[in-house]
Amino acid sequence: MCYYNGQKVTRAEFIQLKQLEKAVRDYDFLNVDVHNGFNYPPCAIAIATDDRRDFELVQAQWGYVPGKMSAEDAIAFRRKLTTLNFKGENLWVSESGKRSMWKDAARSRRCLVLSTGIVESRHIPKIGKKGQELKETIKYPYQIGLKEREYFWLPGLYSDWVNTDTGEVTKTFAIGITKANELMKQVHNSKKRMPAVLTDELAWEWLMGDLTEDRVTEIAMTQIPSSMMELCTIGPEYRTAGEVNKKDYPDLEPINQTFIDQEVLEFDHWER
Repeated sequence: MCYYNGQKVTRAEFIQLKQLEKAVRDYDFLNVDVHNGFNYPPCAIAIATDDRRDFELVQAQWGYVPGKMSAEDAIAFRRKLTTLNFKGENLWVSESGKRSMWKDAARSRRCLVLSTGIVESRHIPKIGKKGQELKETIKYPYQIGLKEREYFWLPGLYSDWVNTDTGEVTKTFAIGITKANELMKQVHNSKKRMPAVLTDELAWEWLMGDLTEDRVTEIAMTQIPSSMMELCTIGPEYRTAGEVNKKDYPDLEPINQTFIDQEVLEFDHWER
């Protein structure tokens, strides 16, 4: 899953989406090493203008809340369903076969979530006194990004939550996740899921396009090739301090970064 996402832009002067761009200096919220989704923080998302000719960078609360409900009900809703993410394969019909709660947003409230690197943990079994693997694991956190890219886009869905206690309207969002590629299967080896990382072309289509349900699903399930990604191990303080610091773990077996060409061939399908 994707519960930790960085949004710290220090090198790029502009946030670009194809031919459109926004000056980084105009925003004071592109400076967070890593957001902890369980704190429901304000994060940077891109939403389309009404005419779909431009985009706006705005802050929205991570943790999707649909429609109207009290603050207490919103907290309970997000805790019960963990609405930080949505599964690309369940946009229209839920896993139980019922109408998906994401359906309306997938049609008309798609957004892009800025990322400068996600954080996922690799689970390695502890070894018992007799040399046997135990069920208990040690978690080793990794920061994962794209090669030669300071930032990139993740598909999102947003909703304007109306707090019935105060009448306040808060924009909320969730990030799209898909099946893990060969690299992420080794990193996020407990769930074997990953965010659906989008190229610029797919990001534009997700935000601006007049899409069929099938095409929305295809983009939401994008599995970017492992060869386009890079990673490093980091210290555990990212959860509480919101900071990412590289850290080596001498006893940790390295990730196998030899991957099959089939991933690239499959990815070409999403781009067409």
